[in-house]
Formats: sequence, C-alpha cells, structure tokens
Amino acid sequence: MTGGAMDPIPAAPAAAAAEPEADEEADPPAADSPVPQVSEPKAPDSSRMQMPPGNPLLLSLTLQELLARDAVQVELIPEKKGLFLKHVEYEVSSQRFKSCVYRRYNDFVVFHEMLLQKFPYRMVPALPPKRMLGADREFIEARRRALKRFINLVARHPPFSEDVVLKLFLSFSGPDVQNKLKECAQCVGDEFMNCKLAARAKDFLPADIQTQFAISRELIRNIYNSFHKLRDRAERMVSRTIDNAADLLIFGKELSALGSDTTPLPSWATLNSSTWGSLKQALKGLSVEFALLADKAAQQGKQEENDVVEKLNLFLDLLQSYKDLCERHEKGVLHKHQRALHKYSLMKRQLMSAAVQNREPESVEQLESRIVEQENVIQTMELRNYFSLYCLHQETQLVHVYLPLTSHILGAFVSSQIQGHKEMSKVWNDLQPKLQCLFAGPHGAPSPLRSPQDGLSPH
Repeated sequence: MTGGAMDPIPAAPAAAAAEPEADEEADPPAADSPVPQVSEPKAPDSSRMQMPPGNPLLLSLTLQELLARDAVQVELIPEKKGLFLKHVEYEVSSQRFKSCVYRRYNDFVVFHEMLLQKFPYRMVPALPPKRMLGADREFIEARRRALKRFINLVARHPPFSEDVVLKLFLSFSGPDVQNKLKECAQCVGDEFMNCKLAARAKDFLPADIQTQFAISRELIRNIYNSFHKLRDRAERMVSRTIDNAADLLIFGKELSALGSDTTPLPSWATLNSSTWGSLKQALKGLSVEFALLADKAAQQGKQEENDVVEKLNLFLDLLQSYKDLCERHEKGVLHKHQRALHKYSLMKRQLMSAAVQNREPESVEQLESRIVEQENVIQTMELRNYFSLYCLHQETQLVHVYLPLTSHILGAFVSSQIQGHKEMSKVWNDLQPKLQCLFAGPHGAPSPLRSPQDGLSPH
C-alpha cells in the first residue's frame, strides 16, 4: 500500500478541512422532501465524537463484546405478486432496538450506498447480487443468508452501530424508508468531516505505517485464501450429509416397498416355506427406522450449515470487505490526491507562462486565486489520506478481533459431529434386534447376527 510517505503539506484551516472533495459525488437532496421523522441529530453526535482517553487509534474490544452489540434476524416473508413481477420481502428484527420491520432488497441497496457515502474509509460488507428473473428458491434462500450476514456485521461494527442511519434502517416502520435513509445521510457529511480527530490523524499513526499495512494485508490475504478453502470443504461435507439423509430415506422406502409387495408366489418356488413371508413382514416396517436415521442425518447437516458454513461465510464477508477497503484507499483518496497535485502543477506552469508573457493583471489574479483554491483542495486531500490510513489501521485491528471466531467454528463442528454420530448410533443399535427375524436358522429359529469381525469362512 502506498500513500503515507508523501511530502507533508501544512495543515489546512478548519474551513478547508471541512469542505467536500472537489471530485466527490453525492446524491442531491430530494426536492420538497419532508423532514425526517426520526430522532436524528442535525449535527454530529458530540458524545460519540469526544476524544477517547489514551491512544484513540487502538481498539479495546473483544469478540464477545462485538457479538453482544446486536443479533439481527432476517426471515423471508411469503412471496407477494406485484403488477408485473413478484417481489421478495424480508422481516428484519433487531434484538438491540427491540424492533421488527419489513424490508425489500432495494432497501438494503440504498442503506449500503448511504453507509459507503458516510463511511468511505471503513469496511462496508458487500451485498449479495441482485437477480432480476428466474430467482429460484435456492437463490432466494442464499440471498437471505447473505443479507443476514451483512446486517449483523454492520450492526456490530463500532462506528456503524452508533450511527443514526443504522437505527433508522432497523427500526423505522413508516413508508418510503429509502428516502428517509437518503435524507438522513445528507444531513451531515462523511466521517472525515465529522470526526474531531480527522485533522490530527497523522499524529497517531506509527512511523512504519506502510510496512505494517503491507504485512497485515498479506497476512489477511493468506487467511482469506485458507478460510475460503475451509468453507468449500465444509459445504461439501454438509452436502454429503444431506445426500446421505436422502439416500437413507429412499433405502428405507425401498425396503418397505419390497415388504409390501403383494405379488403371489407359486408353491413350487416357496417349497412350502414361510421364509419369504416372514422376511416381507420384517422388511415392511423398516422404513420407520430408516426415516428416523435420515432425519438425524438431515438435522446434523442443517446444524453444520448454520453453525459452521455460515460462520465461515460471515468471516469471509468481513475479510472481503477489508480487501475492498484497501482497494478503495488506493484507487480512491490516493488517486484523487494525485490528480489534485497534477492539476496544481499545471496551474503553476500556467502562472509562470502568464508572468513571462505579461498578460493582463486581472487574468493573472484569477489564476492566482484558482491556485490558492487548489492548494486548499490538496491540503484537504492530504488530510483525507492520513485519515483513511487511520481508519485502515483500526479496521485491521477489527479483523483481528474477529479471528477468535475460528474456535467457535471448530467447536460447533466438533459438537455437531459428536452429537450426530451419537444419535445415529443409538438408532442403529435399536434397529439391530429388529433384524433377527431376517436371519432364520435351519428349522426356522433365528440365528444370531454376525459381528463385523466374524467375517465369512472360505471353508
């Protein structure tokens, strides 16, 4: 990562630091829009903006504290038919706000855009893709899970969790939530314009910030690759467990069908033996036990999908948002800063050329005024660059706060395997005595089942 070792520029005046970037894009305020009906501040929350004691760059959080911030559920509401297209709606309930609201996918999209607008230097998780046509049940369920991961990562993120935009999204139950979100985000500028530490961010950064970030970025890239492989293997194991459940169910149904077959057998085939009748009677009832085995396997697969695969996906979403943030830093604020410096250089050359050519004093004064304005822009860009690095440093720490989630995932996986095998073993053991009648001896008496180590004698 580059950008921290640029030539220092004197700190900009407060007014200059508060001005938006020249190239920043922002949605224009809606015309004749109503006043927001939520308790949002017209200025930044002073309690949140107070300088914390000690080094404000350091995060003193644990994973348990993060997880305790909120638990948000996202459940699917049965499809509603629009005039032309069906649309999917979600019930979003927040434990923290004790709220339950209804949201559509486009509401999440606007909320995501407002987060990026207010917090361009923070990890904003990506949304799942939108699929216009042919959205089957499997796609809709996968998107519901992804939206749940997104909103929980956002609701537990330290700066996001205290922002009024999040509270509005999770608790506003009135009409047209999208316009409310836009109005709320436009009342104040982004985090750089509201944070009292923005102009002093450079003072808190370590001297070897570039080296630290290069190492951290490589480490997180490696962690991401490893967790991606773990997630893929976990998905395959879950898929095999669910397939095993389906196979057990079908196996039991086929045994039951065999036992229920009413096709008569000629007497010359049975040789007056009742063996087949006894076998059929025993096979007929085995579908119940195999259905129970299938149910246990399906439960284990479902539990591992929720407690293992989903937690792996949650962590992968977080790591991906960190990678996206690093790219935004390099392609966003650094790129704009370089463009501003290039423009400033062109203006200086134009001023020198105008002085040599003895142009009109008025045109020279206009050019000098533009150069002063551009210097202010460059100063603001410089401050934004250091604030971006400041936020990146904190976001790196936040990723490491989430790392102990690995032990939660492993614990859930081990517990699921132990419980699943224990429950299925009990069903298998209960089934074994019921099979005795399938192994009749020479005079119709049942013979004991062979244990696996007995084998069959070649003699």
